[in-house]
Amino acid sequence: MLNEAAMIASAIDRSWTAGADEVIVCDGGSSDGSASIASGQRCRVIHSSAGRGLQQNHAAAVAEGDVLLFLHADNWLASGACEQIRDALADASLRYGAFRQRIESQRVLYRLIEHGNATRVRFLGLAYGDQGIFVRRETFAAVGGFPEVSLMEDLRLMRLLRRFGRPALLPGPIHVSPRRWQKNGVIRQTLCNWWLLTAEKFGVSPDRLARFYPPPG
Repeated sequence: MLNEAAMIASAIDRSWTAGADEVIVCDGGSSDGSASIASGQRCRVIHSSAGRGLQQNHAAAVAEGDVLLFLHADNWLASGACEQIRDALADASLRYGAFRQRIESQRVLYRLIEHGNATRVRFLGLAYGDQGIFVRRETFAAVGGFPEVSLMEDLRLMRLLRRFGRPALLPGPIHVSPRRWQKNGVIRQTLCNWWLLTAEKFGVSPDRLARFYPPPG
């Protein structure tokens, strides 16, 4: 979490509604009172330096469960969605997965984005962080956790996890705030995402690319 005062209380509450056994919030040095708000909620608040990969690794290190679920502050799961994870992981061969999305807008373009993201998981085995990545603790440890880079830590983690087989794609849905698309424009933001992915594939450092990916605000 970083400067999510408007969303963090709801994010915590919805995590419990989704069926979580434990909720950990890792603050990366917020300046808007996010940590204070979270401290008043039913969760454990910890602190680290800013960086999504670093913060998620820090939270994973103190979590007590055998399964880790990573949620962004502007994402929330449907009620009972954690039971979908429990049911899926009853298959001992399954190690990790993510959810189908529901972007909170009626615009048709968002349905296309949702479909494209689900297709990417299904055929390439690659989920983004806003798809609610979940993974068995021992599997997460085996790949060394999230790469601690400034951008695309989710994509890099998924590439590491593919050695354990294909991810599950659960129905969820995971609800996603459209705020970044609304701020930057749906087509412009989508083209930016594709450009970043292409640049990273050709070897451009995620730390360098992060300069072209401003926070949603």
